[in-house]
Amino acid sequence: MKDGEFSGRSAIVTGGAKGIGLAVAVRILENGGKVALWDQNNNALAAAADAIGASDNLITTAVDVSSESDVCIAHASATGALGPIDLLVNSAGIAGPTVSTIDYTLADWQRVLNVDLTGVFLCSKTIAPGMVGRGYGRIVNIASLAGKEGTPNAPAYSAAKAGVIALTKSMGKELAGTGVLVNSVAPAALDTEMVDRMDPAHVEIMISKSPLKRLGTAEECASMVCWLLSEECSFSTGACFDVSGGRTVY
Repeated sequence: MKDGEFSGRSAIVTGGAKGIGLAVAVRILENGGKVALWDQNNNALAAAADAIGASDNLITTAVDVSSESDVCIAHASATGALGPIDLLVNSAGIAGPTVSTIDYTLADWQRVLNVDLTGVFLCSKTIAPGMVGRGYGRIVNIASLAGKEGTPNAPAYSAAKAGVIALTKSMGKELAGTGVLVNSVAPAALDTEMVDRMDPAHVEIMISKSPLKRLGTAEECASMVCWLLSEECSFSTGACFDVSGGRTVY
């Protein structure tokens, strides 16, 4: 990816206050792009903006991606501030409780799917038409290794991320030939705040399953995402790219 790759491009990054979303936003800004950071957490958004530093190329907006009205209002605000949106990164997600399927409540199931899958659908549905109309766009959805393998005691998260992979494939085929490419990435466990809150013994089990024998980083995942957002990505769509340290490559 060349320096200044995103000059003249505007991006929306959901779940952008922390982790992968924030790392992607930083790289886009560093390479000349404009970014609207969307997140539900106002305090985290403020902290992210402080960490990035004042910039005319950055706006932050509190958005519930599972609400169609929230998404539409925030999209209008982003285009008003930054211009037409060329790039969309659907990174917003929640893990949900760690319990077995038979003990999972319907309320928790719906909450996870609403954010992790319906949120991707709503943001893509709202923003993609403008990309199609201009003949150019890149959408990258953050899936997960859980969506490929299924993680025990994370049934809603696993199902939602599998749905993200399937939605990516569907949209990629639908938009092929329009100039809009849609891809996903499937990270394994990354060294983020979410992992910091896990049982250390469980983290060691995840590390032991990786051929590279370590956690990945948000920045490593962001490198893959930003290539998929770039013009250099021109012959890949509807695909799911592995970011798992070799744990799964299909």
